[in-house]
Amino acid sequence: HFGDENVVVTTDLLTEGIHFNLMYVPLKHLGYKAVVVNLSDVYAMNATPRQITVSIALSKRFDLNAVEQLYEGIHMACENYGVDLVGGDTTSSLTGLTISITAIGSAPKEKLVYRSGARVNDLLCVTGDLGGAYMGLQLLERENEVFKVNPKTQPKLEGYDYILQRQLRPEARKDIVEAFRTMGIQPTSMIDISDGLSSEILHLCKNSKLGCHLYEEKIPYDDQTKAMASEININPLVAALNGGEDYELLFTLPLSDFDKIKNDPDISVIGHMTSPEEGAVLVTTGGSLIPLVAQGWNHMEKQD
Repeated sequence: HFGDENVVVTTDLLTEGIHFNLMYVPLKHLGYKAVVVNLSDVYAMNATPRQITVSIALSKRFDLNAVEQLYEGIHMACENYGVDLVGGDTTSSLTGLTISITAIGSAPKEKLVYRSGARVNDLLCVTGDLGGAYMGLQLLERENEVFKVNPKTQPKLEGYDYILQRQLRPEARKDIVEAFRTMGIQPTSMIDISDGLSSEILHLCKNSKLGCHLYEEKIPYDDQTKAMASEININPLVAALNGGEDYELLFTLPLSDFDKIKNDPDISVIGHMTSPEEGAVLVTTGGSLIPLVAQGWNHMEKQD
């Protein structure tokens, strides 16, 4: 209970081999990212994160130095986002490393934003650029395969620092939530993009009981994302729709707020909400309508 503000709670579990690969993920980055992904969920409710708890299970192959590196990343994230680490637990494990973080945030009741408040004709907006974390992951996976075959090779990562950072050390959009207050904006619905644009849009549509039009040519990409996509011969649209881990905010706004955001370089209008009968569709550059499907980042499905 923070004064007269409402409290929000979110929790996330990261497991070695499913959510991260320690062949190429530095422990310090992992600690940082584990905190950020939880804070991102708090910002997605238009709230301010206040505290976290951290619980870690690790096997004997992790020495004290490894634990210290992990916590160094955790503390750095707490410092950057003004959050207090207030507790948790460390235990031994037989299978590797598991990190569970709970984040506690708060906001005045009238400022909280849910996934369910969008209305017909609301603008569908996204922050930053998409697909970068997924392309960073493709790059790391590729270089890791090369390394396994020939451990003497140096990984070829030049020119891709941005997408690597998007994957290894993402940031949550604290700045946007603060900007909303400055601009006098209250999103009608909001979610963070942890599982790919497609499935997150479907969450907003389902919870708000609406359809939407998403315009292919409006989706924002960084140049490195496009470069990596062409290098491995995939459409960056696939990375944006299905990749996940971008931790950008996807939100809806009333049309009347368009003037407040139209010149903001950090916010792109990528579509609008429609009646439920129209369904959630991608409007391609050629003008055809394709139903959006949730092919997002689902760790359960990935095992097949």
